[in-house]
Amino acid sequence: MGVIKILMDTVLVRCLFLYAVHPLLEALLVGQLPQWAVVGVERRAHMDRVSALLNDWAMQMDLSELERRRWLAAGQVHDLLRDSEPSELRETLPSKLVKLPGPILHGPAVAERLRREGVDDGELLIAVAQHSLGDVRFGRLGRALYAADFLEPGRAFLPEWRAELRERMPDDFDAVVAEVTEARIRNLTESGSKVSPQTLDFWNMMAREAA
Repeated sequence: MGVIKILMDTVLVRCLFLYAVHPLLEALLVGQLPQWAVVGVERRAHMDRVSALLNDWAMQMDLSELERRRWLAAGQVHDLLRDSEPSELRETLPSKLVKLPGPILHGPAVAERLRREGVDDGELLIAVAQHSLGDVRFGRLGRALYAADFLEPGRAFLPEWRAELRERMPDDFDAVVAEVTEARIRNLTESGSKVSPQTLDFWNMMAREAA
């Protein structure tokens, strides 16, 4: 009996390890924000909707339990500093990042904070850091977060079009991500804002892969 218990305990520990993410991310999955988060009520609701959308896609794609939890965590963590003052965020970033426009500082700032907290999931860190601009280094998680941030149902603009794109996910994954990127670029140009070369590179890559 003692040997059987030891074997069962060993299997349990291994299963928990397989499904584990960093403790900070695990806490987010049960609604516990880190003390350094700067998140208002509306922002928190947005993060919840992004996570729910990512969870739906992960389940439809039959991803592993660990992968699904990583996707959930990315949705919960990506905007943890979105409501911070840009001047405060610049104080936390490496010198090469401080000149970024204020509205996109929060992604790199969150990723930097996660690194300091011991999160070493490179794919997740890139996804969080670059979720506003897109990045050619994105894996599947980064692309999904980039799309979900734009397509989550709480956003008011073009609701029918965005609902149609959500319906096409995840079966038409790369094509939807390419369309989301194109829409973001179009919104920027129509408003007279500058489009980052990084976003253009990402769009070109996604358009090629979706073709």
